[in-house]
Amino acid sequence: MKAMILAAGKGTRVRPLTFDLPKPMIPVLGKPVMAYLIEHLAKYGVNEIMVNVSYLHEKIEDYFGEGHQYGVQIGYSFEGYTNNEGEVVAEALGSAGGMKKIQQFGGFFDDTTIVLCGDAVINLDLKSALFEHRRKGSKATVICREVPYDKVSSYGVVVSDKDGRIQQFQEKPTQEEALSNFVSTGIYIFEPEILDLIPENTVFDIGSQLFPLLVEQGVPFYAQNRTFNWIDIGSVKDYWEVSQSVMMGEVAHMDVPGIQLADGIWVGLNTSIDWEGTTIEGPVYIGSGCKIEAGSTIIGPTWIGHGSHICAGAKIVRSVLFEYTRVFQDVSLEEMIVFKEYSVNRAGEMKHVSEYTASEWTNARDRRSKPRSEVEIAA
Repeated sequence: MKAMILAAGKGTRVRPLTFDLPKPMIPVLGKPVMAYLIEHLAKYGVNEIMVNVSYLHEKIEDYFGEGHQYGVQIGYSFEGYTNNEGEVVAEALGSAGGMKKIQQFGGFFDDTTIVLCGDAVINLDLKSALFEHRRKGSKATVICREVPYDKVSSYGVVVSDKDGRIQQFQEKPTQEEALSNFVSTGIYIFEPEILDLIPENTVFDIGSQLFPLLVEQGVPFYAQNRTFNWIDIGSVKDYWEVSQSVMMGEVAHMDVPGIQLADGIWVGLNTSIDWEGTTIEGPVYIGSGCKIEAGSTIIGPTWIGHGSHICAGAKIVRSVLFEYTRVFQDVSLEEMIVFKEYSVNRAGEMKHVSEYTASEWTNARDRRSKPRSEVEIAA
């Protein structure tokens, strides 16, 4: 079996994280989401992997290379073009269109292929899923999960008969319109002949276009309703919730890195913590090269990225701070994600640092340990 990871999207619902990162590079426990997928595929002996890339493609390609560190081979298909000024322009072809381009170029899809969205962490039993796919004589299989009806509008809803054969596919219906609460997880198993149904040189989507076509043409097309860990990062709010869950140890086989100093407290290398008047309640991870000043308060689940600086009197509660974040003295951040110049609260509301009445954080690589205005006044 071969694999394809879909990684060409812009991830607009995960902004501001995707202002500077392609969605598959968003870190969970300090490691890109896509790295977990590749490790999972390698575990099942899937070692030929194609990745379609477009937006910020070089960050994915530079990080994963040809896959040697994972014991796999990775190839890339860039979707875009070079304009008259010599600039590279990203232009995604849609999930199915990207597959067609790969097939036209080198005929990669000559065997059963598992296709996965690059923005989720899973522990699906691939061997069992493949066995059921072949037992039913399926040409296309969608791996599904049951969700509450009030969540269906975020997913592609799958309607199948008692044997699992798909009768209808609803792309993000309202709760009232939904005919089922089993949704696509973005994990598919395709036989090579499915590629023949995708038009050439056309933007074409798997969920909204290819699947209805399979139903219309009567292709053997089945759903598998399975129970497995599926961590889907559909929005920034999802990312905050995922970070909280994994820090709490609620997701099996996802362990906090670093050295455990005390119950629920992990640190990276060369981190300095002044414990005088400082309170740290786990689960908390403090990355390598961080500085925690006396009188700080950190309440978990909290992740503090490497190179960060928490000034005296600052309070960090159930938050995610990306690398090189300096939180100024006596500033309180509660249930926040801080990513460079942006913060996002638990509800998914984004603010730029300039929208705050006083400076609350900055880049820790800036030598100033106080907000600019205070430095200027002191001078």
